[in-house]
Amino acid sequence: MALNDAWRVGRRATNGIGATLVAGLLAYALFTQYVQGLQPCNMCLLQRLAVAAVGVVFLLATIHHPRTWMARVYALLLGLCAAAGVALAARQVWMQAQPMGSLPSCGADVYTLFDLLPVHQVVLTVWNGGGECQAVTWSLWGLSMAGWVLLSLVALGLLGVFNNARRD
Repeated sequence: MALNDAWRVGRRATNGIGATLVAGLLAYALFTQYVQGLQPCNMCLLQRLAVAAVGVVFLLATIHHPRTWMARVYALLLGLCAAAGVALAARQVWMQAQPMGSLPSCGADVYTLFDLLPVHQVVLTVWNGGGECQAVTWSLWGLSMAGWVLLSLVALGLLGVFNNARRD
């Protein structure tokens, strides 16, 4: 047995690791919200939805454990969900780099927006707004939480795509 074979992790295990990592990210987001009192902005909540979508796809891929073309469908879904989250996080990182107050406010909170508007309008409203999404209320090693979400989703997206697009 070659050294590469000894270190190779199966597709199901890697999908399970991805789902576990997402659960950890979401658990930390909930910890910062409910224990530390850091209220998420509208953009943060949309990013949380994208991270959760990545986690659901990882979990489904773990349970289903496809061996053929369906694994590539999971790779595509993981790539799309991660790309959506990366776009949201990158937009917020850009917003945070702008001078405070230079962007218009999103208006109401995201829950009210979902009650009043269709989903695509909510995303556009939050995307074009700034307001509280510009404030950096948490950082680690110089990166805001949106920056860490961006890096995490890039890593999880690459993990999911390469793991599920590879041949056995």
